This record gives sequence, C-alpha cells and structure tokens, in this order.
Amino acid sequence: MTPNTHSSTPTATFASVRVITDDVPRLVAFYELVTDRAARWATPTFAELSSDRATLAVAGTETLALFGEQLAEPGANRSVIIEWHVDDVDAEHERLGGSVGAVEQVPTTMPWGNRSMLLRDPDGNLVNLFTPVSDAARERFSPAR
Repeated sequence: MTPNTHSSTPTATFASVRVITDDVPRLVAFYELVTDRAARWATPTFAELSSDRATLAVAGTETLALFGEQLAEPGANRSVIIEWHVDDVDAEHERLGGSVGAVEQVPTTMPWGNRSMLLRDPDGNLVNLFTPVSDAARERFSPAR
C-alpha cells in the first residue's frame, strides 16, 4: 500500500479497534479491570474503553448482522495484540495478580525499549501492557507527539 500522495492533509483519522465477542459484559469487565477505567455503553451489545490516544470497542456477534454475516469470528484472533500504555507495568502486574487469568509473559524489557507484560483476554486475544523505559521509547510515547 502506498501512502496518500494526493493531499497534504490525511483523510483518515484512527477511530478504534473493535473486538467481536459472544459475551460483551464478560469482555468489557476484563478490560475495565485491566485498564482501571469504566467503559461507555452505547447499547447492551456495544461498549467502548477510551484513552487520550485510542479506543477499544467491544461488540457482540449480533452486531455483525449490520455488516453482513460471517465477517468476524469471536475468539479466533492469532495475529493482533491489543496494547495499553501504562505508567508502571510492574505495578500493574502486582495489582492484577491472578485476577486476569494466565499471564503469557511477566514484565520483560524488550529490545525496542518497552517493558511489557503479555496476557490473554477471556476470548484468547493477546493483550500487552507496556511502559516505555528507554529514552527513545519514552520519546516515542511522550504527550508532546
């Protein structure tokens, strides 16, 4: 895919990542626990958890009928990691303890400068909680960007 070379102003603005699930309340409760923030519910089958940089939308399988059947399959993801920037990943690891199920990777410093913890949500999607620890990583995630 080539970048848009026809305009100096981008025409697309990132809105959200949407996860389709068979159990919206269960998945939303997990993300409320992990992010320590409340979801905004639009309907009983659609909620959003937002930060100043991104939004995670959680929707029930019944919402797929609005787009066409069989477009997404809950619990079948093996290629996407949902990432949350946290102040202190080690403190989050301690806070969450065993309340989030299996932790796939305890807090580990990665070569690109983030300290990361991987876990799975109730549908099996990978979730990365990370804290930038190197100067370069902190610069990438500074609010001034």
